Amino acid sequence: MRRDSIFYQLFQQSPTLLFELLTNRPPNAEEYRFDSVAVKEPKFEIDGVFLPPENDDAGVVYFCEVQFQKDEMLYERVFAESALYFYRNRPRFNDWQAVIIYPARNVEQSSVYPHRSLLNGGQVHRVYLDELGDIRSLSVGVALMVLTTLNKTQALEQARYLLAKTRQQVPPPTSQAIIEMITTIIAYKFERLNRTEVESMLGIALKKTRLYQDIKEEGLEEGRQAIASMLSRQLTKRFGEISAQMRASISGLPLPVLQDLSEALLDFTSIADLQAWLEARSLNPNIAQSND
Repeated sequence: MRRDSIFYQLFQQSPTLLFELLTNRPPNAEEYRFDSVAVKEPKFEIDGVFLPPENDDAGVVYFCEVQFQKDEMLYERVFAESALYFYRNRPRFNDWQAVIIYPARNVEQSSVYPHRSLLNGGQVHRVYLDELGDIRSLSVGVALMVLTTLNKTQALEQARYLLAKTRQQVPPPTSQAIIEMITTIIAYKFERLNRTEVESMLGIALKKTRLYQDIKEEGLEEGRQAIASMLSRQLTKRFGEISAQMRASISGLPLPVLQDLSEALLDFTSIADLQAWLEARSLNPNIAQSND
């Protein structure tokens, strides 16, 4: 999973998210911006830098590193980068802080003794995501970070919870950005599924997805068939090979009913549920038709 890109997208959308991980947040946290910077001679690329507003007096610069694999030279690199950037930009800042985000303690660098003063002095903050508590007690932003650390089964369950929470509590357009982020995280975990299959697995209405909108606007029969094929593959993964008759029935469903099926299949426990659902719609073609 490309976790770095996920975390940096989160920080781009909401720089204040970093400060939710810290005990003492700066009073002007809402005004910080997230950036990536380069330091020349020697050349360092620092991906996560939180900069105080430029119209204030000299403030605190925060460096952030997301580390999901053990790196036995991590602290040497992070502290060298931070100190050099601070040196080059000393007039702009009165202090620097570093935040290292780990999935768990066992990923941390083994040899920390040479850095004991920094690590124990309150200037470096180590965050272990698996120690932040139950995901349902966290803010949505922090919960998304923790979501990246869960196994597939746990992640899918918690993703559905976060989707429901987002829809209930977060107004658009922020809610849509969070939904996209949840979908991206789950897509990384289920690499063999395409994005439309992931959206269906999460119970996201197809009519709200880009694919559905493209099909609706362009009237592509191939697109409708693509969704029908995707649903057939997903049903096969859950219940084993489905009959040719069932495949034909699904293939012939109009787009709004395919959207209904994408939501209904989340509650199916056996192939019999699918059979009953298809029979109900063949007896009454108007049942559960969605508005276009």
